[in-house]
Amino acid sequence: MPPPAVRPVWLGRVQYAEMLALQERWLRRLQAEPGTDAQSGTEAGALLLCEPAGPVYTVGLRGGLTPQETERLQALGAEVRATGRGGLATFHGPGQLLCHPVLDLRRLGLRLRTHVAALEACAVRLCELQDLRGAHARPPPYTGVWLGERKICAVGERRGAGRGRGRGPGWTNEESAVEGTSRPTAWL
Repeated sequence: MPPPAVRPVWLGRVQYAEMLALQERWLRRLQAEPGTDAQSGTEAGALLLCEPAGPVYTVGLRGGLTPQETERLQALGAEVRATGRGGLATFHGPGQLLCHPVLDLRRLGLRLRTHVAALEACAVRLCELQDLRGAHARPPPYTGVWLGERKICAVGERRGAGRGRGRGPGWTNEESAVEGTSRPTAWL
């Protein structure tokens, strides 16, 4: 039986709310499918790829924006959204490539940390292909990719409640942004 497939889905330039709705639909679709092990041969999820249609700051569980900063960003026309992922605030805007994996890691036979490391390795390779030499991931507990001291790729995760089997939640929605701007905080 073939290994589970992960489907790449190019969404083009989309509003953040539209991408979230698609992410939720994919998650419901995965949860409805039988088979949760790596040998099931079923679809293991999707990589939703897009470019943000406008400036959006997503705020993780650790916060990262004061009420005054939030108010100022919104007055400038940026959307500010609380998310269920870890981390602080992350900027997403036109010119960036966002990858939102919606995956059942158990079907892929992956642990979460291994998956995050693979995403970071992908981002490093993408930087190399764009002649951005020196991009690197830092060791845990840090996530993301840096170019010098500048973080150019953020990885925020939200693990959902899968069908347990004693191994904990297996569904994952993640947010990875390869920032295409040298000044992501210019809106501040």
